[in-house]
Amino acid sequence: MELLEESIVPEHARPVKQEAREFAAEYIDPVAAEYYQSGEYPWEVLQAGMDANLVAQDISEEYGGRGLDMAQILAITEEFYRADAGIALTLQLASFGAEMLQEYGNDEQKEEYLRPVAENDQITGLAVSEPERGSDLAGMQTTAEKAGDEYVINGEKFWIGNGVEADWVTLYAKTGDDPNNRYGNYSLFIVPTDTDGYDAEHIPEKMGFRASKQAHIEFNDARIPEENLIGHEGAGFYMLAEFFNHGRVVVGGHGLGLAAAAIEEANEFVHGREAFGRDISEFQTVQHILANMRLEFESARALNWRAAEKVANNDNAGFWAAMAKTKSTETANTCAERGMQLHGGRSVLVENRISRVYRDVRIPVIYEGANEIQRNLIYSQTPR
Repeated sequence: MELLEESIVPEHARPVKQEAREFAAEYIDPVAAEYYQSGEYPWEVLQAGMDANLVAQDISEEYGGRGLDMAQILAITEEFYRADAGIALTLQLASFGAEMLQEYGNDEQKEEYLRPVAENDQITGLAVSEPERGSDLAGMQTTAEKAGDEYVINGEKFWIGNGVEADWVTLYAKTGDDPNNRYGNYSLFIVPTDTDGYDAEHIPEKMGFRASKQAHIEFNDARIPEENLIGHEGAGFYMLAEFFNHGRVVVGGHGLGLAAAAIEEANEFVHGREAFGRDISEFQTVQHILANMRLEFESARALNWRAAEKVANNDNAGFWAAMAKTKSTETANTCAERGMQLHGGRSVLVENRISRVYRDVRIPVIYEGANEIQRNLIYSQTPR
């Protein structure tokens, strides 16, 4: 069974999709269960991904990357997440947020911070969510106050990928307090992780995505030079909102890869196993479950790839990105739950891949904006 076939993928993205498939087979599949059990950071796989030019390569060639576009990144994403979600997230978080520096940063910032990420000499992270706030971008409380030629940062960030491992993070912080302009009160900054007053620790073990590490960061009078402001003050919300439109299409790819894994596992399990004197696959109920899984998957994949084109062309991007993220991640949940049911009692054994997939699918419906928020965006941005 081949669910992630390339006919729906734009022709120019097919070669890198094949690269990702071969990489996943060689470097992710063989160690996925081991890293899931240990919960360790997969440094060796990350380094292999860097050596294969499959990490941080959406950065332009001008600054050392391959300049991969959205279709190419989505093609990679499907393949990586089918192999293992935790390792895949580690590979993609190595440059998370750097796209905004490329889009809005100045030449000096790009040379000092962007180029090392593209050339795989550094990794970065994006610090947005907070302990008491996740999807409310206009409600974050971490502050960056101007003091002479510096900004002084105070507050906390939570669920920050690579918050411990990164060389620097893109920080989303409050720089204004205008109640009549909630969305204009935020800015983006480059914050090196060796800055005094930057303290990060790993969040305790998670039920899924265990090979990806998230952090709790505390800022206590952390001082950065004013030159570390990305773009201009007060534009952070708008830069982040545009970035998330692209990111949500990619998160849809997280769901597609996981859904494909669930369907493939279920399909393999039911063929060749007997119950009540018959092959399990001969029962009509089983056939209908598999048929419904395939229907949902194909619907989600068609929508996700259409959304990729719409967002790339900035054609009502928020609407399409929200639909793709919601449909694909929820399809992953449906397929994993049905796959567990078809596996019967064996589904609960940690050694079975379907149990890992089942745990992993619960996470993408939450990050990059919970799906309840996505439905708000779908309704509010529906063309009328």
